[in-house]
Amino acid sequence: MTPAIEVRGLVKRFGGRTVVDNVSMTVQTGEIAGFLGPNGSGKTTTIRMMCGLLTPDAGEGQVLGHDIRRDGAAIKREVGYMTQRFSFYEDLTIEENLNFVAGLYALDPARKVVADTLADLGLTSRKRQLAGSLSGGWKQRLALAACIMHRPRLLMLDEPTAGVDPKARREFWDEIHQLAAGGLTVLVSTHYMDEAERCHRINYIAYGRLVAQGTVAEMVRNAGLTTVVLEGTDVAEAARLLRGMPGVDQVAAYGTSLHVIGRDGAALRRSAGAVARQTATALTEAAPSLEDVFIQLMGAAQDNAA
Repeated sequence: MTPAIEVRGLVKRFGGRTVVDNVSMTVQTGEIAGFLGPNGSGKTTTIRMMCGLLTPDAGEGQVLGHDIRRDGAAIKREVGYMTQRFSFYEDLTIEENLNFVAGLYALDPARKVVADTLADLGLTSRKRQLAGSLSGGWKQRLALAACIMHRPRLLMLDEPTAGVDPKARREFWDEIHQLAAGGLTVLVSTHYMDEAERCHRINYIAYGRLVAQGTVAEMVRNAGLTTVVLEGTDVAEAARLLRGMPGVDQVAAYGTSLHVIGRDGAALRRSAGAVARQTATALTEAAPSLEDVFIQLMGAAQDNAA
């Protein structure tokens, strides 16, 4: 099948600074693709170029078969874009906001489309509630309803669950997987590792450059990391001793345990073993996590603003 997104060499500059630097990405139809990276890494700018909201300074590509340079209006009609910030009228009700969006897309019959969307997203009982009075989770659900009401073929979601509680995040992702099962393609940027693990494939961007792509299993395997865990009552001292030792790239405390990560497995094991004996902590080996991989990638990336 033709990919839903296929872009090559995207570049965007603002005021002499390169914010997106030679980004190429392919998202297959029906796929949930994660887009990860630190704040200021270029995720939002890349998404806006794909949506037809920004013109790239260099590069080319197609979204849903439309050229991103020439066919911005056609792309907008077939894409649902959910921004980072809640962008609806807070002094209007849920239903009034959706009626407004239905008018923008000239949906007909608008009343039925809005009613069906309210029912699909579980919003019917709250349709007369002011948008400004909604919790973060319900605001998110309203934003998703507005994104899918015109039956787009592609959803682009820019950090949609920021500030939302874990239950609402899980319900949101259940909705996303249901939509994808129906053939919708989804590109979602997120900071949450548990959300990244729910994507079919992930793309990691750092300082404007795409530095890794693949499934979660591929990303972890290709990183070539070793992780050991130290447990005991003196992990604070163990952490102090481990920092800067041979083979140790990362040290992260989790309660009474300490995760020690590095690329040189042999050197890491020697250093961790010596510190474990010195601090009377128990040492076990663990599988590297996706978070370990991303911290490693971020540390190795070159800051384009430096």
